[in-house]
Amino acid sequence: MSRALYRKYRSKSLDEVVGQRHITDVLTKALESGRISHAYLFTGPRGVGKTSVARILAHAITQLPYDEAATNLDIIEIDAASNNGVEDVRNLREKVQIAPVSASKKIYIIDEVHMLSKPAFNALLKTLEEPPAHVVFILATTDLDKLPATIVSRTQRYGFRAIEPSDAVVHLKKIAKSEKIKIDDEALALIADRADGSFRDGISLLDQVAGLADGKKSISASDVELALGLAPKSLISDIITYLKNLDTEAIVNSLTNARSQGLSPLTLASQLAQSLTELSTEHPEFFDVIDQLLDVNRSSQPHLKLLSVLGRASHNPKPSKNVALSSPVKEVSATIASLAKQATRKKPVDPPDEVPIGIKELPAVEPADFDWDKLLDYVKENFVALYSVLNKCKPELDGAILKLYTGNAFYKKKLDDSKYSPLLYQSLQQIGCADLAIETIPRVAPPKSSQAASVVAIMGGGEEVNLEAEATKPATA
Repeated sequence: MSRALYRKYRSKSLDEVVGQRHITDVLTKALESGRISHAYLFTGPRGVGKTSVARILAHAITQLPYDEAATNLDIIEIDAASNNGVEDVRNLREKVQIAPVSASKKIYIIDEVHMLSKPAFNALLKTLEEPPAHVVFILATTDLDKLPATIVSRTQRYGFRAIEPSDAVVHLKKIAKSEKIKIDDEALALIADRADGSFRDGISLLDQVAGLADGKKSISASDVELALGLAPKSLISDIITYLKNLDTEAIVNSLTNARSQGLSPLTLASQLAQSLTELSTEHPEFFDVIDQLLDVNRSSQPHLKLLSVLGRASHNPKPSKNVALSSPVKEVSATIASLAKQATRKKPVDPPDEVPIGIKELPAVEPADFDWDKLLDYVKENFVALYSVLNKCKPELDGAILKLYTGNAFYKKKLDDSKYSPLLYQSLQQIGCADLAIETIPRVAPPKSSQAASVVAIMGGGEEVNLEAEATKPATA
């Protein structure tokens, strides 16, 4: 049986470790000077060399030859995922008291140490505080945040970095040459990209596609895409173009074709997120799309989630600035009597004859064109969560601006949220009022009656109630 490439090309000395010079240089100098700590902590993403460096360091401390096939009684590796109980750690505490068999030190490598239970951590803490002189602990984890601070503070911590794609390509090229695998540089770059900073994943992917080589033709990027189930670059590029052009129909057709070809929506979402991230500096509007694409892998129906994310993003976007936020805040200073007097006046406001240069005139929308009940019915049928907020609002059409009096700041925040606002604009589009801009106001609607306005001004607040409408409502228990 052939040996996996990632095991065959595992680093066996600190000099062979790639991409972690900030760690290997320090450890090399410490070994040369004989400054050995009683506990080390290696943190970082998966597949970047934490366990390999732990084994190399263990052999260097014990001065034993590195041999993966040999079993050494003074180098003990423990998988915390399967030995995470307090009894396991108590047994460990008893065994550390036993002197080394053939070396000057006994090394305990505890991999994925964050998997230990809380009682197990408490049991380990005492040993880390006062370990026997002949014991060295090397802890490794991909999730530093799950380690108690008391454990971290008793170790020398070394943070491993994700491997740079350029370093990964160089390393993969050496392995491919050694294994006589003919593969294009573009294909290697694609493998390094999919490995996402993990050497082990990159080497495993190279091992996976190695079977495509026939000795005559090099493995191409398209071969790698097919073997790994990736979406072609042309498809990713097309979807991004459709997003820019707000072409919903083309996006739906592309996703339908992708699904018929067996492309995973999770992989497609990941590739799109990465490509959009590279374009986000020039197109900051993609940030919202990237954020929503990250939720696709958490959905029970990822293909529908992906369709929903891209479909909404391809609709006409909402105004870049909320009308309420764009209006300056004016301070009001007046007596109750003057306010009541002003409320009884009817001052017709003449529209300006000309629109100032640089200001786009909003299209006139007649009140008859907008039907609040029709909007509520559509929202109730299609977006129940939005309806639960919208039906508590009072509408007022002011030219091309639909003012929504939410009654309080909580409902205003809901309607302005990126989850609800696009749905509200989509609903307006569906009822034929796509040109309306929305302004949310966190207070009750002003009374329509001048007499009621006077009363409200005198009382310091209130809401106008339609008694006839209230009388028709069904009685509640």
